[in-house]
Amino acid sequence: MVVRNIFDEFRNFAFKGNVVDMAVGVIIGAAFGKIVDSLVKNILMPAISLLIPGDQSYIGWKLAIGAKEIPYGLFLGEVVNFLIVAFALYAFMVKFMGFLMRQKSQVPVPPPPPVSDEQKLLREIRDLLAARK
Repeated sequence: MVVRNIFDEFRNFAFKGNVVDMAVGVIIGAAFGKIVDSLVKNILMPAISLLIPGDQSYIGWKLAIGAKEIPYGLFLGEVVNFLIVAFALYAFMVKFMGFLMRQKSQVPVPPPPPVSDEQKLLREIRDLLAARK
């Protein structure tokens, strides 16, 4: 009996619209992250490494201190990756959603319909009854 209740509660939770929508958002977000990662690693950073003199790509950019190496090129690639994702989120959440909200707020509200004679009479009766109290 207890197992059945737990299963029913889990089923109600897992298949509610919000949870499914959130799961779809996470999957699409992960796919978007992979696309941006590929864009940074395969296109942007190699293009940047063409502009900076040297025979190694950005992956080979390292700072050597004694016997230790600090691979700052990989870090720069991740920073560019983050900036692109952050800009895409900003563009979508602030600009696009703000545009939609402004469009929604500019929809004119139609005026209320004119008051009929029956409504006027009912209001008059209501006011008279309120005055008697």
